[in-house]
Amino acid sequence: MNEENIKQNSWKAWLLAVRPKTLTGAAVPVMIGCALAHVDAQAYGDDVFNWLSASLCLLFALVMQIDANLINDFFDYAHGNDDSATRLGPLRACTQGWVSLDAMKRAIALTTCVACVAGLPLIIFGGLEMILVGICCVAFCFLYTTHLSYLGLGDILVLIFFGIVPVCITYYIQLHTVTPSVAIASVACGLVIDSLLIVNNYRDRDNDQRVGKVTLAVRIGPLWTERLYLLLGVASCLLGIVFWYQGHPLAFFLPLIYLVLHVFSWLKLRHINHGRRLNECLGETARNMLLYGIMVSVGLLLL
Repeated sequence: MNEENIKQNSWKAWLLAVRPKTLTGAAVPVMIGCALAHVDAQAYGDDVFNWLSASLCLLFALVMQIDANLINDFFDYAHGNDDSATRLGPLRACTQGWVSLDAMKRAIALTTCVACVAGLPLIIFGGLEMILVGICCVAFCFLYTTHLSYLGLGDILVLIFFGIVPVCITYYIQLHTVTPSVAIASVACGLVIDSLLIVNNYRDRDNDQRVGKVTLAVRIGPLWTERLYLLLGVASCLLGIVFWYQGHPLAFFLPLIYLVLHVFSWLKLRHINHGRRLNECLGETARNMLLYGIMVSVGLLLL
């Protein structure tokens, strides 16, 4: 796609604003939660697992991810964090003028409403407590970009809202309980997805420090950020021992393929160290993340 000839508010502009490649971060936790629930549902009977509620969980997660992307695009521009001259990451719609500010505001309002509409039927399957979950997810979308990411809390929030919450809630909606093994699996998932944020903040550490955005990468420095990136992949696979303990050894062994690729991405991260070329590591990390979700899910469903 030629980014130099994009008409303002065109479908191409909105496609870039939505950032389709990031949607794997929303899909993977739901995928793992569904796989865990589908396996455990066999103890309750063949008809316990509900595909409609699983589809609604996925739809809600995807729309919320789009909402978060649009919010991030708008508020980073409003805060002056996105400068086309100094930006190292993929270009943003508001900064480039591909999407007008008024149109972006309306899109944020629309996607927030669509997410709420998509998630509302989950009350039928998960109870009224789903309202509180939905409110927390919407609040996270706004507070992350506007306040919490500036305080270095982004990694904790990713662990919670891209690991613990989606995996456990997806499982809970199916079976109305959350087991210790599911909780451990949710943490492992959150660690994998946080590696994407680590790369992003590692790449932007100098610009973030300049504008007063104190991410974890800014706090601990590049060397320890590199080490943390590697550790997240190793820790997530080690936590997968819980699958082996539960009688699903393939769910432990198959993600080791992910770990090999994660190590190669770590080596590239260290070698590049600075600049726009780190976007290659960002793309590889997103690929690795999706592979992890597939390997865990396949490993659970095969045995």
